[in-house]
Amino acid sequence: MPEWRKDPVVDRWVIIATERAKRPTDFRCPPDEPNPGNCPLCVGNEDKTPPEVLAFRENGSPPNARGWWVRVVPNKFPAVRADERQYSWREGIYEAMNGIGVHEVIVESTAHEPDLVNQTEWQIQEVLWAWRARSLELRADTRLKYIQIFKNKGRTAGASLEHTHSQLLGIPMVPVDVSQELAGFHDYRKNRGTCVLCDMVRQETTRPDRVVMENDRFVCFSPFAARFPFEMWVVPKYHQPDFGQIGEEDIRDLAPILRGALVKLAATVCQPPYNMVLHTAPVNVGGEIFYHWHFEILPRLTIIAGYELGTGYYINPTPPELAAEVLREAGVPLPHQIPTPFAEEARRYV
Repeated sequence: MPEWRKDPVVDRWVIIATERAKRPTDFRCPPDEPNPGNCPLCVGNEDKTPPEVLAFRENGSPPNARGWWVRVVPNKFPAVRADERQYSWREGIYEAMNGIGVHEVIVESTAHEPDLVNQTEWQIQEVLWAWRARSLELRADTRLKYIQIFKNKGRTAGASLEHTHSQLLGIPMVPVDVSQELAGFHDYRKNRGTCVLCDMVRQETTRPDRVVMENDRFVCFSPFAARFPFEMWVVPKYHQPDFGQIGEEDIRDLAPILRGALVKLAATVCQPPYNMVLHTAPVNVGGEIFYHWHFEILPRLTIIAGYELGTGYYINPTPPELAAEVLREAGVPLPHQIPTPFAEEARRYV
């Protein structure tokens, strides 16, 4: 069974995920050529995954069968497990607890492709609706304190399957990075009376050296202190603490910004591996009204090495102003995928 173990020096928890050592990809090299016929996320292979917990599908199609266009299933090799009972223990100075939590996979398309760049904006809207639905559903489990949604693209970024997908982990504590951000938001508001990310959005859009693209509700920019070459943040222009609060207008405007950012990244630096992470307010710990949710797109173009691991600081060889300029110039072609004919039916599920 997995365990949570706490570092006694800093307030950081680590998952000891013993069951993930059973993944077949841990014991053999990946094939040189993709083999969609054996992909457990492809249409027709629904029996190769655990039963779905959410699916947007054709009206009348049975669960765990063909007819879906977005599908959410428990991770077959979870890092954490939704045990019935939460318990903890101590071993001398050490503290641990059983590995409770939720680990799910969001299958973002029926197409066997490694990314979202060829998906329609409508399809990306459906993925956003699925992220929102699972975030709202899982917070009903009051043991969970944070819902982390993330996407790994490419093996260097941690993806073990080629088929475009994202993941969700619901965990029983607030991560250290998010806690540090919350403290930063709190201190900034205490000192200046405003939200630091709202002020960042205002400054970036007023003098758009680092802006990649924007629309009425969202802006994508390369942050002033970017840690990685071509790093981008996608941020709501208005203050909103919780991703779960987004509505139809938000999703309509967010989808083209997310797709555009990924398309520009793929065109600029040859479809690199990347991680995309959602930072949002914790759940079941009180209202964090001063937080401001956002996505961070982190290309894996450099290696995190000794200096970064030793100090927590980063060396970025590409100025964000130059990265934004290059990304702005990249076009955003229309996707080749034909939209699903079941578009209107998805609204029944959200």
